[in-house]
Amino acid sequence: MPTTLARQQKRWNEIVRDPTLRDLSYKIETNERGQLLLSPRKNEHSFTQTTLLDLLKEHAPAGRRAPEFAIATPKGTKSPDVVWMSDDRWREMEETGDPTTIAPEICVEVMSPANTEDEMSEKATLYFEAGAEEVWIVEEDGHIQFLGQDGDELDQSRIAPDYPSHV
Repeated sequence: MPTTLARQQKRWNEIVRDPTLRDLSYKIETNERGQLLLSPRKNEHSFTQTTLLDLLKEHAPAGRRAPEFAIATPKGTKSPDVVWMSDDRWREMEETGDPTTIAPEICVEVMSPANTEDEMSEKATLYFEAGAEEVWIVEEDGHIQFLGQDGDELDQSRIAPDYPSHV
Protein backbone atom coordinates (compact mmCIF):
# COMPACT_ATOMS: atom_id res chain seq x y z
CA MET A 1 0.00 0.00 0.00
CA PRO A 2 1.44 3.44 -0.92
CA THR A 3 2.40 5.85 1.82
CA THR A 4 0.18 8.83 2.61
CA LEU A 5 2.56 11.18 0.78
CA ALA A 6 2.73 8.88 -2.26
CA ARG A 7 -1.10 8.80 -2.35
CA GLN A 8 -1.17 12.60 -2.17
CA GLN A 9 1.35 12.83 -5.01
CA LYS A 10 -0.65 10.37 -7.14
CA ARG A 11 -3.90 12.27 -6.52
CA TRP A 12 -2.25 15.61 -7.31
CA ASN A 13 -0.94 14.30 -10.61
CA GLU A 14 -4.45 13.10 -11.51
CA ILE A 15 -5.73 16.62 -10.83
CA VAL A 16 -2.96 18.27 -12.86
CA ARG A 17 -3.77 16.06 -15.86
CA ASP A 18 -7.54 16.75 -15.69
CA PRO A 19 -8.35 19.03 -18.66
CA THR A 20 -11.52 20.36 -16.99
CA LEU A 21 -9.45 21.94 -14.20
CA ARG A 22 -6.72 23.60 -16.31
CA ASP A 23 -8.35 26.98 -16.80
CA LEU A 24 -9.89 27.52 -13.38
CA SER A 25 -9.02 30.88 -11.86
CA TYR A 26 -8.78 29.45 -8.36
CA LYS A 27 -5.97 28.34 -6.12
CA ILE A 28 -6.30 24.57 -5.98
CA GLU A 29 -5.26 22.44 -3.00
CA THR A 30 -6.49 19.12 -1.64
CA ASN A 31 -7.46 17.88 1.78
CA GLU A 32 -6.31 14.62 3.38
CA ARG A 33 -8.93 12.65 1.41
CA GLY A 34 -7.74 14.08 -1.93
CA GLN A 35 -10.82 16.25 -2.33
CA LEU A 36 -10.35 19.56 -4.13
CA LEU A 37 -10.23 22.79 -2.16
CA LEU A 38 -10.81 25.80 -4.41
CA SER A 39 -10.04 29.33 -3.25
CA PRO A 40 -11.23 32.24 -5.39
CA ARG A 41 -8.77 35.12 -5.66
CA LYS A 42 -9.07 38.84 -5.72
CA ASN A 43 -6.69 40.70 -7.97
CA GLU A 44 -5.13 42.35 -4.92
CA HIS A 45 -4.02 38.91 -3.74
CA SER A 46 -2.11 38.38 -6.99
CA PHE A 47 -0.50 41.81 -6.71
CA THR A 48 0.60 40.98 -3.16
CA GLN A 49 2.17 37.74 -4.40
CA THR A 50 4.07 39.65 -7.08
CA THR A 51 5.32 42.20 -4.53
CA LEU A 52 6.47 39.39 -2.22
CA LEU A 53 8.33 37.68 -5.07
CA ASP A 54 10.01 40.95 -6.10
CA LEU A 55 11.09 41.65 -2.52
CA LEU A 56 12.48 38.11 -2.16
CA LYS A 57 14.58 38.70 -5.27
CA GLU A 58 15.92 41.87 -3.67
CA HIS A 59 16.39 40.73 -0.04
CA ALA A 60 16.80 36.93 0.04
CA PRO A 61 20.04 35.09 -0.69
CA ALA A 62 20.57 33.58 -4.12
CA GLY A 63 18.01 30.88 -4.75
CA ARG A 64 14.66 30.25 -6.40
CA ARG A 65 11.31 31.94 -5.86
CA ALA A 66 7.93 30.70 -7.03
CA PRO A 67 4.21 31.35 -6.57
CA GLU A 68 1.79 28.60 -5.51
CA PHE A 69 4.26 25.77 -5.22
CA ALA A 70 2.70 22.33 -4.56
CA ILE A 71 3.83 20.41 -1.45
CA ALA A 72 2.40 16.96 -0.64
CA THR A 73 1.61 16.69 3.08
CA PRO A 74 -0.24 14.10 5.19
CA LYS A 75 -3.25 16.48 5.13
CA GLY A 76 -3.32 16.94 1.35
CA THR A 77 -1.37 18.91 -1.21
CA LYS A 78 -0.92 22.49 -0.12
CA SER A 79 0.33 25.40 -2.24
CA PRO A 80 1.84 28.29 -0.31
CA ASP A 81 1.21 31.59 -2.10
CA VAL A 82 4.95 32.24 -2.41
CA VAL A 83 8.06 30.19 -1.64
CA TRP A 84 11.81 30.69 -1.56
CA MET A 85 14.36 27.89 -1.67
CA SER A 86 18.13 27.63 -1.94
CA ASP A 87 19.56 25.81 -4.93
CA ASP A 88 20.67 22.97 -2.62
CA ARG A 89 17.15 22.58 -1.24
CA TRP A 90 15.71 22.64 -4.77
CA ARG A 91 17.93 19.71 -5.79
CA GLU A 92 16.81 17.80 -2.69
CA MET A 93 13.14 18.60 -3.40
CA GLU A 94 13.35 17.52 -7.03
CA GLU A 95 14.32 14.00 -5.95
CA THR A 96 11.01 13.57 -4.10
CA GLY A 97 8.83 14.07 -7.17
CA ASP A 98 6.12 16.51 -8.13
CA PRO A 99 4.53 17.61 -5.95
CA THR A 100 7.51 17.68 -3.65
CA THR A 101 7.33 16.13 -0.19
CA ILE A 102 9.97 18.54 1.15
CA ALA A 103 9.06 22.17 1.77
CA PRO A 104 11.14 25.11 0.59
CA GLU A 105 13.01 26.98 3.34
CA ILE A 106 10.45 29.84 3.26
CA CYS A 107 6.72 29.28 2.74
CA VAL A 108 4.47 32.36 2.58
CA GLU A 109 0.69 32.45 2.94
CA VAL A 110 -1.31 35.59 2.17
CA MET A 111 -4.43 35.91 4.31
CA SER A 112 -7.74 36.61 2.63
CA PRO A 113 -11.19 37.07 4.16
CA ALA A 114 -11.90 33.36 3.56
CA ASN A 115 -8.90 32.20 5.64
CA THR A 116 -8.99 31.53 9.36
CA GLU A 117 -6.16 31.69 11.88
CA ASP A 118 -6.66 27.97 12.59
CA GLU A 119 -6.24 27.17 8.88
CA MET A 120 -3.03 29.21 8.69
CA SER A 121 -1.72 27.60 11.87
CA GLU A 122 -2.38 24.13 10.47
CA LYS A 123 -0.66 24.99 7.18
CA ALA A 124 2.35 26.42 9.05
CA THR A 125 2.61 23.18 11.05
CA LEU A 126 2.44 21.11 7.85
CA TYR A 127 5.15 23.22 6.18
CA PHE A 128 7.42 22.96 9.22
CA GLU A 129 6.87 19.18 9.38
CA ALA A 130 7.92 19.05 5.70
CA GLY A 131 11.15 20.93 6.48
CA ALA A 132 10.36 24.64 6.12
CA GLU A 133 12.64 26.84 8.18
CA GLU A 134 10.31 29.83 8.21
CA VAL A 135 6.63 30.43 7.49
CA TRP A 136 5.46 33.93 6.79
CA ILE A 137 1.83 34.95 7.17
CA VAL A 138 0.89 38.16 5.37
CA GLU A 139 -2.09 39.67 7.14
CA GLU A 140 -4.80 41.54 5.26
CA ASP A 141 -3.30 44.90 6.31
CA GLY A 142 0.05 43.88 4.77
CA HIS A 143 1.87 43.14 8.05
CA ILE A 144 4.10 40.07 7.77
CA GLN A 145 4.25 37.67 10.69
CA PHE A 146 7.54 35.74 10.52
CA LEU A 147 7.42 32.33 12.23
CA GLY A 148 10.44 30.17 13.10
CA GLN A 149 10.53 26.36 13.19
CA ASP A 150 9.47 26.32 16.83
CA GLY A 151 6.33 28.24 15.83
CA ASP A 152 7.43 31.35 17.70
CA GLU A 153 7.07 34.72 16.05
CA LEU A 154 10.34 36.25 14.90
CA ASP A 155 11.14 39.98 14.79
CA GLN A 156 12.46 39.46 11.26
CA SER A 157 13.33 36.70 8.87
CA ARG A 158 16.53 34.86 9.74
CA ILE A 159 17.03 33.88 6.09
CA ALA A 160 16.30 37.33 4.63
CA PRO A 161 16.87 39.68 7.60
CA ASP A 162 16.44 42.87 5.53
CA TYR A 163 13.04 41.81 4.22
CA PRO A 164 10.42 44.44 5.19
CA SER A 165 7.80 43.51 7.77
CA HIS A 166 5.02 45.18 5.78
CA VAL A 167 3.97 45.04 2.12
